[in-house]
Amino acid sequence: MAAGKHNFTLEQGSTFDRQITVQENNTALNLTGYSARMQMRSTHDSSSIALTFTCTIASPATAGKINLIATATQTTAIEEAIYVYDLEIESSAGSVTRILEGQVTVTPEVTR
Repeated sequence: MAAGKHNFTLEQGSTFDRQITVQENNTALNLTGYSARMQMRSTHDSSSIALTFTCTIASPATAGKINLIATATQTTAIEEAIYVYDLEIESSAGSVTRILEGQVTVTPEVTR
């Protein structure tokens, strides 16, 4: 399965709370026994992580849903810029699959 491409905007100082559904051949992927991880960096080869999202497999895992969360405190600490990210899942056997990648545009917070 090739990684999907999706660019999105993250608002500095706001809670980021999204749920995605992982599908293969238009059918939800059974995520039983999987974990998920997602990081955002300034460039692909940067050693510094701008943000690590909290990723959880939603119940029931057979529905293929992943919750992605970053708190308002976390997003406040990120500078306005364009970043790159990817989302990976890992099976209980240790097989890693990148399922989503793209750019994140961080817009500045005005109200503090």
